[in-house]
Amino acid sequence: MRFKSFPEIKTERLFLRKIEELDCDSILFLRSNKIINKFIERPEHRKTKNKVDAIKFIKEINEAFEEDKSISWGITLKNDSKIIGSICLWNFSQDLKTAEVGYDLDPKFQNKGIMSEALKMIIDFGFNELKFNKIEAFTHKENENSKRLLEKNGFHFVKERKDFDNKLNIIFEIEKANN
Repeated sequence: MRFKSFPEIKTERLFLRKIEELDCDSILFLRSNKIINKFIERPEHRKTKNKVDAIKFIKEINEAFEEDKSISWGITLKNDSKIIGSICLWNFSQDLKTAEVGYDLDPKFQNKGIMSEALKMIIDFGFNELKFNKIEAFTHKENENSKRLLEKNGFHFVKERKDFDNKLNIIFEIEKANN
């Protein structure tokens, strides 16, 4: 899965790019804002409370990319380099057939189709570039915006699966269409 360089993705309105240490203020905001994180439970050692934590997190996700363990993109508007959200493919299965998607977005930019636009590109990238057969999403059972986003983009709720790490999460998945 090695890439020569970080896979940047452009959409009609967005630019999905590598997250750099210079983005630490945006990452701190995304990982500590109460509205964004209302439905996210992180263990104490994974919480981002200050710039040092944000830089540490950025280093971790970039190392995970270098080690082929995940890919995390910063979401920006095409005409502005400031990160307004992030989206990642991570938690790859041993056989590299399944990955999990995760995302967050500044509340000022929610309900504008931005995350849907980014998610469509990441699904396409996961299936066509990384050759995954399935992409999963774990979301809080009360996170209606996330559930709507996933369903709108072809994910379906998997009633029989449980998240043993967080009983408040429900699991959605999308499978690659067989062409």
